[in-house]
Amino acid sequence: MLIDEVHVFIKAGNGGRGMVHMYRDKMRPKGGPDGGDGGDGGDVIFKAVSDISALNIFRHQTKFIAENGFPGGKNQMTGHNGADLTLEIPIGSVIKFDDGTEKELTHVDQTFLVAKGGKGGHGNYHYRSSTNQQPDQFQPGQPTEVINIFIQLKLIADIGLVGLPNAGKTSLLNELTPAHAKVADYPFTTLEPNLGVTKGGRIIADIPGLIEGASTGKGLGFKFLKHIERTQIIVHCLACDSPNPLADYKKIRTELENYSSILVSKPEIIVLTKSDLLDNPKDIAKLKKLTKATLATSIIDPDSIKKLNDLIAKRLK
Repeated sequence: MLIDEVHVFIKAGNGGRGMVHMYRDKMRPKGGPDGGDGGDGGDVIFKAVSDISALNIFRHQTKFIAENGFPGGKNQMTGHNGADLTLEIPIGSVIKFDDGTEKELTHVDQTFLVAKGGKGGHGNYHYRSSTNQQPDQFQPGQPTEVINIFIQLKLIADIGLVGLPNAGKTSLLNELTPAHAKVADYPFTTLEPNLGVTKGGRIIADIPGLIEGASTGKGLGFKFLKHIERTQIIVHCLACDSPNPLADYKKIRTELENYSSILVSKPEIIVLTKSDLLDNPKDIAKLKKLTKATLATSIIDPDSIKKLNDLIAKRLK
Protein backbone atom coordinates (compact mmCIF):
# COMPACT_ATOMS: atom_id res chain seq x y z
CA MET A 1 0.00 0.00 0.00
CA LEU A 2 1.41 3.37 -1.05
CA ILE A 3 1.22 6.00 1.69
CA ASP A 4 1.26 9.40 -0.03
CA GLU A 5 -0.22 11.70 2.63
CA VAL A 6 0.73 11.82 6.30
CA HIS A 7 0.37 14.08 9.33
CA VAL A 8 3.42 14.02 11.59
CA PHE A 9 4.43 15.76 14.78
CA ILE A 10 8.02 16.92 14.96
CA LYS A 11 9.97 18.19 17.94
CA ALA A 12 13.58 19.30 17.97
CA GLY A 13 15.66 18.57 21.06
CA ASN A 14 15.63 20.94 24.02
CA GLY A 15 18.82 22.74 24.93
CA GLY A 16 20.82 21.24 27.80
CA ARG A 17 20.84 22.83 31.25
CA GLY A 18 23.79 24.98 32.29
CA MET A 19 25.61 23.79 35.40
CA VAL A 20 26.20 25.56 38.67
CA HIS A 21 29.46 24.40 40.22
CA MET A 22 32.24 25.91 42.30
CA TYR A 23 35.76 24.65 41.81
CA ARG A 24 37.70 23.96 45.02
CA ASP A 25 40.98 22.29 45.86
CA LYS A 26 43.61 22.62 48.58
CA MET A 27 45.31 25.45 46.68
CA ARG A 28 42.01 27.29 46.14
CA PRO A 29 39.78 26.56 49.12
CA LYS A 30 37.28 29.23 48.07
CA GLY A 31 37.45 28.09 44.48
CA GLY A 32 35.48 29.81 41.77
CA PRO A 33 32.66 29.22 39.29
CA ASP A 34 33.37 26.56 36.65
CA GLY A 35 29.90 25.30 35.64
CA GLY A 36 29.82 24.66 31.90
CA ASP A 37 27.13 25.46 29.32
CA GLY A 38 24.59 22.91 28.21
CA GLY A 39 24.72 21.39 24.74
CA ASP A 40 22.37 22.35 21.91
CA GLY A 41 19.36 20.17 21.19
CA GLY A 42 19.32 18.03 18.05
CA ASP A 43 17.74 19.30 14.82
CA VAL A 44 15.02 17.49 12.85
CA ILE A 45 15.92 17.18 9.17
CA PHE A 46 14.03 15.76 6.20
CA LYS A 47 16.07 14.10 3.45
CA ALA A 48 14.73 13.20 0.01
CA VAL A 49 15.26 9.64 -1.25
CA SER A 50 14.23 7.85 -4.44
CA ASP A 51 12.04 5.31 -2.60
CA ILE A 52 8.40 6.31 -3.20
CA SER A 53 7.30 4.10 -0.30
CA ALA A 54 9.43 5.98 2.24
CA LEU A 55 6.36 7.58 3.86
CA ASN A 56 5.30 4.13 5.05
CA ILE A 57 7.44 4.63 8.16
CA PHE A 58 4.87 7.20 9.32
CA ARG A 59 2.01 4.74 9.09
CA HIS A 60 2.30 3.52 12.68
CA GLN A 61 4.47 6.25 14.20
CA THR A 62 3.56 9.90 13.83
CA LYS A 63 5.61 11.67 16.52
CA PHE A 64 9.37 12.11 16.22
CA ILE A 65 11.62 13.85 18.74
CA ALA A 66 15.29 14.69 18.34
CA GLU A 67 17.68 14.15 21.24
CA ASN A 68 17.96 16.83 23.93
CA GLY A 69 21.24 18.61 24.59
CA PHE A 70 23.23 17.28 27.55
CA PRO A 71 23.79 19.34 30.73
CA GLY A 72 26.99 21.29 31.23
CA GLY A 73 29.71 19.79 33.40
CA LYS A 74 32.43 20.76 35.81
CA ASN A 75 35.66 22.46 34.74
CA GLN A 76 33.75 24.59 32.20
CA MET A 77 32.86 21.49 30.19
CA THR A 78 30.13 22.12 27.65
CA GLY A 79 27.55 19.35 27.41
CA HIS A 80 27.32 17.25 24.26
CA ASN A 81 24.92 18.43 21.60
CA GLY A 82 21.87 16.23 21.06
CA ALA A 83 21.97 14.01 17.99
CA ASP A 84 20.14 15.30 14.92
CA LEU A 85 17.16 13.27 13.72
CA THR A 86 17.08 12.72 9.95
CA LEU A 87 13.85 11.40 8.45
CA GLU A 88 13.78 10.12 4.86
CA ILE A 89 10.87 11.06 2.62
CA PRO A 90 10.37 10.47 -1.12
CA ILE A 91 11.44 12.97 -3.75
CA GLY A 92 8.37 14.88 -4.84
CA SER A 93 7.20 15.39 -1.25
CA VAL A 94 5.62 18.70 -0.31
CA ILE A 95 6.09 19.66 3.35
CA LYS A 96 3.27 21.90 4.58
CA PHE A 97 3.17 23.88 7.83
CA ASP A 98 0.20 25.23 9.78
CA ASP A 99 1.09 28.81 8.86
CA GLY A 100 0.52 28.08 5.17
CA THR A 101 4.17 27.87 4.15
CA GLU A 102 5.48 24.83 2.33
CA LYS A 103 8.68 23.32 0.99
CA GLU A 104 9.14 20.85 -1.88
CA LEU A 105 11.96 18.32 -2.09
CA THR A 106 12.56 17.61 -5.76
CA HIS A 107 15.90 15.80 -6.01
CA VAL A 108 17.61 12.91 -4.28
CA ASP A 109 19.67 13.76 -1.15
CA GLN A 110 18.13 17.23 -0.87
CA THR A 111 17.76 18.12 2.81
CA PHE A 112 15.54 20.54 4.67
CA LEU A 113 15.85 21.69 8.27
CA VAL A 114 12.35 21.28 9.68
CA ALA A 115 12.99 22.12 13.33
CA LYS A 116 16.04 23.71 14.93
CA GLY A 117 17.24 22.37 18.27
CA GLY A 118 17.16 24.62 21.32
CA LYS A 119 20.31 26.43 22.44
CA GLY A 120 22.08 25.11 25.50
CA GLY A 121 21.82 27.21 28.65
CA HIS A 122 24.76 29.04 30.21
CA GLY A 123 26.45 27.62 33.28
CA ASN A 124 27.51 29.80 36.19
CA TYR A 125 31.01 30.24 34.74
CA HIS A 126 29.41 32.51 32.15
CA TYR A 127 28.15 34.89 34.85
CA ARG A 128 31.44 35.42 36.70
CA SER A 129 32.68 39.00 37.11
CA SER A 130 34.72 41.14 39.45
CA THR A 131 31.56 41.97 41.36
CA ASN A 132 30.02 38.52 41.14
CA GLN A 133 32.73 36.07 42.08
CA GLN A 134 30.44 33.32 43.36
CA PRO A 135 27.55 33.35 40.87
CA ASP A 136 24.78 30.82 41.21
CA GLN A 137 22.94 31.86 38.05
CA PHE A 138 22.39 29.44 35.19
CA GLN A 139 20.08 28.93 32.24
CA PRO A 140 17.89 25.84 31.91
CA GLY A 141 18.35 25.50 28.17
CA GLN A 142 15.99 26.62 25.42
CA PRO A 143 12.87 24.46 25.09
CA THR A 144 11.34 23.59 21.71
CA GLU A 145 7.75 23.12 20.63
CA VAL A 146 5.95 20.33 18.81
CA ILE A 147 5.34 21.23 15.17
CA ASN A 148 2.42 19.80 13.21
CA ILE A 149 3.42 18.96 9.63
CA PHE A 150 1.47 17.61 6.67
CA ILE A 151 3.49 15.78 4.00
CA GLN A 152 1.98 15.15 0.59
CA LEU A 153 3.75 13.11 -2.07
CA LYS A 154 3.43 14.14 -5.70
CA LEU A 155 5.24 11.69 -7.93
CA ILE A 156 7.89 13.15 -10.19
CA ALA A 157 7.33 11.45 -13.53
CA ASP A 158 7.85 12.52 -17.12
CA ILE A 159 4.78 10.77 -18.51
CA GLY A 160 1.41 10.12 -16.90
CA LEU A 161 -0.88 7.38 -18.22
CA VAL A 162 -4.55 8.23 -17.67
CA GLY A 163 -7.85 6.67 -18.69
CA LEU A 164 -10.91 4.90 -17.39
CA PRO A 165 -10.53 1.58 -15.51
CA ASN A 166 -9.52 -1.26 -17.82
CA ALA A 167 -8.29 1.14 -20.49
CA GLY A 168 -5.06 -0.85 -20.81
CA LYS A 169 -2.77 1.62 -19.02
CA THR A 170 -0.95 -0.93 -16.88
CA SER A 171 -0.40 -3.30 -19.79
CA LEU A 172 1.03 -0.39 -21.76
CA LEU A 173 3.35 0.50 -18.87
CA ASN A 174 4.60 -3.09 -18.75
CA GLU A 175 5.42 -2.94 -22.46
CA LEU A 176 7.07 0.48 -22.46
CA THR A 177 9.20 -0.28 -19.40
CA PRO A 178 10.54 -3.33 -17.50
CA ALA A 179 7.76 -2.89 -14.93
CA HIS A 180 5.71 -5.96 -13.96
CA ALA A 181 2.57 -4.34 -12.60
CA LYS A 182 -0.55 -6.39 -11.93
CA VAL A 183 -3.00 -6.72 -14.83
CA ALA A 184 -6.49 -8.27 -14.67
CA ASP A 185 -9.82 -8.05 -16.46
CA TYR A 186 -11.78 -6.16 -13.83
CA PRO A 187 -12.08 -2.49 -12.79
CA PHE A 188 -9.54 -0.93 -10.45
CA THR A 189 -6.86 -3.56 -10.87
CA THR A 190 -4.44 -0.72 -10.11
CA LEU A 191 -5.02 0.53 -6.57
CA GLU A 192 -1.96 2.75 -6.38
CA PRO A 193 0.34 4.40 -8.94
CA ASN A 194 2.80 2.15 -10.73
CA LEU A 195 6.12 3.48 -11.98
CA GLY A 196 8.39 2.32 -14.75
CA VAL A 197 11.51 3.66 -16.45
CA THR A 198 11.96 3.55 -20.22
CA LYS A 199 15.22 2.61 -21.93
CA GLY A 200 15.77 6.33 -22.42
CA GLY A 201 15.57 6.93 -18.66
CA ARG A 202 12.11 8.51 -18.70
CA ILE A 203 9.78 7.80 -15.77
CA ILE A 204 6.21 6.74 -16.57
CA ALA A 205 3.45 6.78 -13.95
CA ASP A 206 0.37 4.62 -14.40
CA ILE A 207 -2.37 6.47 -12.54
CA PRO A 208 -5.20 4.35 -11.05
CA GLY A 209 -8.39 4.34 -13.11
CA LEU A 210 -10.28 7.59 -13.06
CA ILE A 211 -14.06 7.65 -13.25
CA GLU A 212 -16.67 10.32 -13.78
CA GLY A 213 -16.73 12.45 -10.62
CA ALA A 214 -13.12 11.65 -9.66
CA SER A 215 -12.31 15.34 -9.18
CA THR A 216 -14.97 15.52 -6.46
CA GLY A 217 -13.80 12.41 -4.64
CA LYS A 218 -15.47 9.51 -6.41
CA GLY A 219 -13.56 6.31 -7.14
CA LEU A 220 -9.79 6.27 -6.76
CA GLY A 221 -8.93 9.17 -9.02
CA PHE A 222 -9.19 12.10 -6.61
CA LYS A 223 -6.53 10.58 -4.36
CA PHE A 224 -4.09 10.16 -7.23
CA LEU A 225 -4.79 13.07 -9.60
CA LYS A 226 -2.06 15.02 -7.81
CA HIS A 227 0.49 12.50 -9.05
CA ILE A 228 0.22 13.73 -12.64
CA GLU A 229 0.58 17.43 -11.81
CA ARG A 230 4.32 17.30 -12.44
CA THR A 231 4.32 15.20 -15.60
CA GLN A 232 5.46 16.74 -18.85
CA ILE A 233 3.10 14.74 -21.03
CA ILE A 234 -0.20 12.95 -20.48
CA VAL A 235 -0.83 9.78 -22.48
CA HIS A 236 -4.60 9.35 -22.62
CA CYS A 237 -5.56 5.69 -23.12
CA LEU A 238 -8.85 4.78 -24.79
CA ALA A 239 -9.83 1.13 -25.07
CA CYS A 240 -10.94 -0.04 -28.51
CA ASP A 241 -13.44 -2.43 -26.94
CA SER A 242 -15.26 0.37 -25.13
CA PRO A 243 -18.87 1.01 -26.23
CA ASN A 244 -18.06 4.71 -26.61
CA PRO A 245 -14.36 5.71 -26.58
CA LEU A 246 -15.17 9.35 -27.37
CA ALA A 247 -17.45 9.62 -24.33
CA ASP A 248 -14.69 7.98 -22.26
CA TYR A 249 -12.27 10.63 -23.44
CA LYS A 250 -14.62 13.50 -22.60
CA LYS A 251 -15.25 12.12 -19.11
CA ILE A 252 -11.57 12.05 -18.22
CA ARG A 253 -10.88 15.45 -19.77
CA THR A 254 -13.71 16.91 -17.69
CA GLU A 255 -12.22 15.46 -14.49
CA LEU A 256 -8.77 16.82 -15.32
CA GLU A 257 -10.23 20.25 -16.01
CA ASN A 258 -12.31 20.26 -12.83
CA TYR A 259 -9.29 19.25 -10.75
CA SER A 260 -6.71 21.65 -12.17
CA SER A 261 -6.34 24.06 -15.05
CA ILE A 262 -2.67 23.06 -15.14
CA LEU A 263 -3.49 19.41 -15.79
CA VAL A 264 -5.87 20.07 -18.63
CA SER A 265 -3.34 22.32 -20.38
CA LYS A 266 -0.53 19.75 -20.41
CA PRO A 267 0.58 18.27 -23.77
CA GLU A 268 -1.42 15.14 -24.52
CA ILE A 269 -1.05 12.05 -26.67
CA ILE A 270 -4.30 10.18 -27.32
CA VAL A 271 -3.73 6.46 -27.78
CA LEU A 272 -6.14 3.68 -28.69
CA THR A 273 -5.35 0.50 -26.77
CA LYS A 274 -6.36 -3.14 -27.34
CA SER A 275 -6.48 -2.61 -31.11
CA ASP A 276 -6.10 -6.37 -31.58
CA LEU A 277 -9.73 -6.74 -30.44
CA LEU A 278 -10.91 -5.08 -33.68
CA ASP A 279 -10.63 -7.30 -36.74
CA ASN A 280 -11.32 -4.65 -39.35
CA PRO A 281 -8.59 -2.03 -39.93
CA LYS A 282 -11.30 0.34 -41.14
CA ASP A 283 -12.90 0.27 -37.69
CA ILE A 284 -9.59 1.30 -36.14
CA ALA A 285 -9.24 4.12 -38.65
CA LYS A 286 -12.75 5.34 -37.83
CA LEU A 287 -11.99 5.32 -34.10
CA LYS A 288 -8.74 7.23 -34.62
CA LYS A 289 -10.59 9.88 -36.59
CA LEU A 290 -13.46 10.07 -34.09
CA THR A 291 -11.25 10.40 -31.01
CA LYS A 292 -8.37 12.23 -32.74
CA ALA A 293 -6.05 9.52 -31.49
CA THR A 294 -2.50 9.62 -32.78
CA LEU A 295 -1.85 5.89 -32.53
CA ALA A 296 -3.60 2.57 -32.15
CA THR A 297 -1.62 0.12 -30.02
CA SER A 298 -1.72 -3.46 -28.90
CA ILE A 299 0.55 -5.27 -26.48
CA ILE A 300 0.82 -8.11 -29.00
CA ASP A 301 1.99 -5.69 -31.71
CA PRO A 302 5.59 -4.69 -30.85
CA ASP A 303 5.70 -2.28 -33.78
CA SER A 304 2.84 -0.20 -32.36
CA ILE A 305 4.55 -0.07 -28.96
CA LYS A 306 7.79 1.10 -30.58
CA LYS A 307 5.93 3.85 -32.43
CA LEU A 308 4.43 5.07 -29.17
CA ASN A 309 7.78 4.95 -27.42
CA ASP A 310 9.39 6.92 -30.25
CA LEU A 311 6.57 9.48 -30.20
CA ILE A 312 6.91 10.00 -26.46
CA ALA A 313 10.68 10.47 -26.77
CA LYS A 314 10.14 13.00 -29.56
CA ARG A 315 7.55 14.99 -27.59
CA LEU A 316 9.82 15.12 -24.51
CA LYS A 317 12.73 16.65 -26.39
